[in-house]
This record gives sequence, structure tokens and C-alpha cells, in this order.
Amino acid sequence: MPKDFPRARRIADQIQRELSEIIRLELKDPRVGLVTITGVEVTRDNAHAKVFFTALGEPVQQEAASRTLSRAAGFLRSELAKRLKLRTVPQLRFDYDVSVERGVRLSKLIDEAVSDLPADKTQP
Repeated sequence: MPKDFPRARRIADQIQRELSEIIRLELKDPRVGLVTITGVEVTRDNAHAKVFFTALGEPVQQEAASRTLSRAAGFLRSELAKRLKLRTVPQLRFDYDVSVERGVRLSKLIDEAVSDLPADKTQP
């Protein structure tokens, strides 16, 4: 999100907080499971919001969570409209956030590489 649009960034942060709460407390679909909203990007005109999320579980469960969130987008948007004081509540699009998994995988690789070094090289 561009730095020149602090209002869009504030709206995105508010949408992230509210969506997290709505999903946790009001979305009663078991396929959603443990979903975490990791970020939201809002267009400058507030017409669209890209919602990034992660979900615990196997890829099949993550795909089910993605489909369920996409189907529930209308409900989630209407709940956001009740909570936010916006003229236009953005259309929601859900994208799975692979950055968390990528970070864990890279961290694991670094740990393995460091553990393969001789003990005297790991200390300064």
C-alpha cells in the first residue's frame, strides 16, 4: 500500500481488526477453522479490499478455508458495514498468505545450515 495514502492504511487496519473478530465470533462454519487475518490492502477509492489470511492445517483444509471465506464475503462485508463508519464498504477478496509458511521454511533452512557448521565456527 502506498505511503501517500495514510487514510487507506488506517481503513485497512480497521478492516483487519474487525474481520478477525467477526470471523472468530460470528462465522460459524467449521471449515474456516483457525484462520488468522495477516493483512488487508484497500484500493484508494475503498471499492475493493484484498484480505490476506493464513490457516492452520493441511493444504486441503487451507483450500476449504479459502473457499468458505470467499463464499462468506457478502456476510462479512455486511457485518463490516454495521461496524465501520464508511460511506463505501469495500468488496472483499480473500488470498492465502504464503509469506508465513515461506518464512518458517527459510528459518528452518537457516537453522539446519548453522547446525551443520563445526562448533568452533558458530562462536565469534
